[in-house]
Amino acid sequence: MRVLRIDKASPYQQLIGVGGIGTGMLFALEGDHSLGRIESRPGRLLDVRDYCKLHIIIHYVAKLLGASHSGFPFHVLPVGKVGDDAPGRMLLNEMADVGIDTRFVRTIAGKPTLFSVCFQYPNGDGGNITTSNSAAAALSETDLTGIGEVLASSGKRTIVLAAPEVPMTVRRRLLELATEAGALRVASLVSSEVMSVASSGMIELVDLLSVNEEEAAMLVSCEFRPHDTEPFVDACLRLVAESAPDLRLIVTAGEHGAYGFGDGIWNYCPAPRVGVASTAGAGDALLGGVLAAMAAGLPLLQPGAQRKALTDSPLGTALELGVLLASLKCLSPHTIHPYASVDTLVQFAHDLELTLASEINDSIAEGVLGVR
Repeated sequence: MRVLRIDKASPYQQLIGVGGIGTGMLFALEGDHSLGRIESRPGRLLDVRDYCKLHIIIHYVAKLLGASHSGFPFHVLPVGKVGDDAPGRMLLNEMADVGIDTRFVRTIAGKPTLFSVCFQYPNGDGGNITTSNSAAAALSETDLTGIGEVLASSGKRTIVLAAPEVPMTVRRRLLELATEAGALRVASLVSSEVMSVASSGMIELVDLLSVNEEEAAMLVSCEFRPHDTEPFVDACLRLVAESAPDLRLIVTAGEHGAYGFGDGIWNYCPAPRVGVASTAGAGDALLGGVLAAMAAGLPLLQPGAQRKALTDSPLGTALELGVLLASLKCLSPHTIHPYASVDTLVQFAHDLELTLASEINDSIAEGVLGVR
């Protein structure tokens, strides 16, 4: 199996992250009216494997880079908590199977593994109920003990990821440790967190922020309109240039693709038209693809004219690889595509008649045997 090459010249050799580790189930409700307060509603339990944000992102990083428990050629170290239950044990095994080092994921008794019951109406709208007393919610700053030592050994070649579904105090503390070590600091948010993060100054602790179009609109106080994007793009450019000059920003926009801002430039990458089984987890897949590509040395963005179509020129940036991976993920009903890999990604590009730039082709190598 082929992977993106990590060697002595690669900018990053490990990823440390905090965020939700959990699972869930999805019901397709009968009837389009909103679920009532005392209503009992029939629904079909769908054969869908649902996962939480940190697990989704780091799964793709591990798969694309050939991660192993030994840390060669790439080390993925999540920090989290799961319950002493069947879902927790399943998740630990699944992460270990793709080379993720789970030594900092602790199993605790008395609290369940993070779990969501999601429901979807026939028109595609939906919601979820998520455990508020989960093991993930019990993660604290003391659980970061030992991470400072890991960062001290290779901080400048480390990506640190702060993802949702765990307390904000833990995410902030990890970003502070990353700042002290000189690591690349990455964060994603959910809409309910945007304003508090912006007002707290936490964005100053972030080098790369990934949000969707709704979250970005709240951040820059400008609505995203797919057929008139200039005001939104200008607002994002102002944020990066004036409020957070060292920040790089990724904005995912579903079927409309993704935008990247930073270093005085911006890029737009449209999404290919594919048959969609589910979009759940696509934004997290995009971020996982971006981080894997950046670890292998691909640039996040490139200067030049903006794309109008994916076929305009070969794909060569981390943002473009992330969009390609997110589109591949949409072919699967599960939030983690079970067969996503460098090989399936290359074949997917071929099927779409897309060309990969030499920067991507040259970064692909045969996986090292015996490290998983």
